[in-house]
Amino acid sequence: MLEVKGITVRYAGMPVLREVSLQVERGQTVGVVGANGAGKSTLLKAIMGAVRVSGGQILFQGQRIDRLRTEEIVRRGVIYVPEGRRLFGPLSVEENLLLGAFTVREEARKQRNLEHVYTLFPRLAERRSQRVGSMSGGEQQMAAIGRGLMGSPKLLMLDEPSLGLAPKLVSEVFETVRRLQAEGETTVLLVEQNVLEALELSDWAYVLQTGQIRTQGPAREILAADEVQKAFLGM
Repeated sequence: MLEVKGITVRYAGMPVLREVSLQVERGQTVGVVGANGAGKSTLLKAIMGAVRVSGGQILFQGQRIDRLRTEEIVRRGVIYVPEGRRLFGPLSVEENLLLGAFTVREEARKQRNLEHVYTLFPRLAERRSQRVGSMSGGEQQMAAIGRGLMGSPKLLMLDEPSLGLAPKLVSEVFETVRRLQAEGETTVLLVEQNVLEALELSDWAYVLQTGQIRTQGPAREILAADEVQKAFLGM
């Protein structure tokens, strides 16, 4: 579904990503793990067209997208849930969710998506009229993921969904990803500093270090690798 082919991204002339390549197959959950500053978020922003690629190519469903505007990429079915949630605090939960459906023209489909989100997150259904800025961090993260799902994503990209959450809420967020996996309709590209959870959840994984892919493979094998356990899990 997604193929990133040797991309380089520079900030102020300095390379942040250097010839990074990865693939995401339809129906997979692919994890990208690494320390803070490794370039994980930059990778997702490059896929979304939010930062310019200075070398390499990005293909989605066989079509090159690295020259497209972000809006065009979204319309093709690539949805990005950014780090830090980026919700509209004064608006209600439901108003924030509906903003995620701006590319969905059919009203009936919007309503189906909305009911799907409320099924995944019953707490959002209970608080649909509440101002989202008054909610807890965990509830806001649910709203951010729900807003992404409102766009009927073919590929859902989650950027540090556990960031700043209490352990119980982290478990709830990852359980939602498991439910999406069980439904089998959404392919997920997950960027996470929470290496253990991300690798346990993923089918395939990449380890990104200082802007380069250092290792890749089945997520369970990556999790068992000595260098990963020493570098990220303190084992």
